Amino acid sequence: MEVKKQSGILKRIAGPVVTAINLDAHMYDVVKVGNEELMGEVIKIDGENIIIQVYEDTSGIKPGEPVTNTGLSLAVELGPGLLTSIYDGIQRPLEVLVDKMGNFIERGVTAPGLDRSKKWEFTPVVKAGDRVEPGQVIGEVQETNKMHRIMIPPNAKGGVVKSISPGSFTVEETVITLEDGSQYPMMQVWPVRVPRPVAEKKNPKIPLNTGQRILDGLFPIAKGGTAAIPGPFGSGKTVTQQQLAKWSDAEIVVYIGCGERGNEMTEVLTEFPHLDDPKTGKPLMERTVLIANTSNMPVAAREASVYTGITIAEYFRDMGYDVSLMADSTSRWAEAMREISSRLEEMPGEEGYPAYLAARLSEFYERAGLVETLAGGAGSVTVIGAVSPPGGDFSEPVTQNTLRIVKVFWALDAKLSQRRHFPAINWLNSYSLYLDQLHDYYDENISPEWNKLRSWAMEVLQKESELQEIVQLVGSDALPESEQITIEVARMLREIFLQQNAYDDVDTYCDMTKQFDIMKAIKVYAELAYAAQVAGVAPQQIISIKAKSDLPQTKFTRDYKPMLEQIHKDMESEFTALRAGA
Repeated sequence: MEVKKQSGILKRIAGPVVTAINLDAHMYDVVKVGNEELMGEVIKIDGENIIIQVYEDTSGIKPGEPVTNTGLSLAVELGPGLLTSIYDGIQRPLEVLVDKMGNFIERGVTAPGLDRSKKWEFTPVVKAGDRVEPGQVIGEVQETNKMHRIMIPPNAKGGVVKSISPGSFTVEETVITLEDGSQYPMMQVWPVRVPRPVAEKKNPKIPLNTGQRILDGLFPIAKGGTAAIPGPFGSGKTVTQQQLAKWSDAEIVVYIGCGERGNEMTEVLTEFPHLDDPKTGKPLMERTVLIANTSNMPVAAREASVYTGITIAEYFRDMGYDVSLMADSTSRWAEAMREISSRLEEMPGEEGYPAYLAARLSEFYERAGLVETLAGGAGSVTVIGAVSPPGGDFSEPVTQNTLRIVKVFWALDAKLSQRRHFPAINWLNSYSLYLDQLHDYYDENISPEWNKLRSWAMEVLQKESELQEIVQLVGSDALPESEQITIEVARMLREIFLQQNAYDDVDTYCDMTKQFDIMKAIKVYAELAYAAQVAGVAPQQIISIKAKSDLPQTKFTRDYKPMLEQIHKDMESEFTALRAGA
């Protein structure tokens, strides 16, 4: 449908916020600003004044230049070709822009989000005479190692299929015609600020397994859940996000670099093509969509990048996939909101952030969830947002408003990172509100002992923090003998179970069975140690047994079970000898 364009002129320019007059526009219309046709979006209408946030650098534009309204909302193109793509915040493919103008992007350049010339092999799953409804899958395209399911757009009308046939098509060519004359290509266009509709939202009951022991073992997140990773600079937010993107058992990963350093996105771009998905053995990049909106890009595009990412994630969810979305970092998006708000001369809220900060964060995180799709299948979007509080102050507004919304809190700790304890997630401050919902899954799929084992580990770590105050005053030798053993068991949990090496080929990913076996081995040692202490064995003899010093090596061994069995036998025999000599 041809949309009538309206033209106006620029009246005022204040950084990324410009004012136009004589323009017929609606809220959130996309406009072209200035002689270079920079992309912008209407964010406020004040009588004759149309206030626009511009997604590109506004240096050099002046009052009197033209502004053209496209009459369209900011939208993304959805269809085959999304996977392995690298976009900026407004879905311009960066690889295409590099070919056009080299490594530095000039202003005003545009490129379609999906390749218009590439042909995809389309296989229909419905036939002429079948009735199709909005959101229903009508065919499939093999995209990378993932099957891309082509759907009737959710805002379209259903009807009876008149014609559909297999063959090679571009994303714009019609693949299905209905009896009422409606024609649909493989590509859909969807406005980014509008959540895609679903049949029903459900309660998440299956964990998103990440391969990271502290996350899966102590603070799990469910598929369709929300989590926040706040932490000061250098505490490991980005590496944790990258580990989740690499190893989580989501089928599709959308990674948004929102206002972060360019070298961190470069790391993702160089690593992912060489890493294999542990489930399929194919390159990780084949299940990934990257949105790179680095700190040197215009601030207004940070907001667009977050909405672009969540819309792409919802599209794959509607196909029936489990999607995980990493946003690194939502603080940069909030800072962009603060800058735009101040230029709009709005009344500031706490620390200068706009009064609607909490509402915007809620809108974003609420688009996560486990759902029944319009097609009747199940899909999920899991959202994991990094937060970068200045100076590591968790009381600042972005962290506090995020904590009101999310159900998992992984608190990064600068002191742990300084002690080279990674992941530097503080086990005393972090929490997960999904534990009760996931209880049955762990009983059935891991072990009936798992939930009790996890509770025991948390009790030991909690007890250690209480004892540490005494130890720092008078030393560990002043503690009762049983508590000296508790300190040692807690040290084993910290150094063997919680610490994990992201750069070791084996330890970078630890499945749930191995996590259970390692924690169980530590508990076996604890039970034998307390029994020996009661039998009169000195704590120093218990702590210095040889068998337990081999336990850390199991983390770095692929086929660890024979080693673990041997450690169990050696511990039994050593403790038997100690008790006999007591």
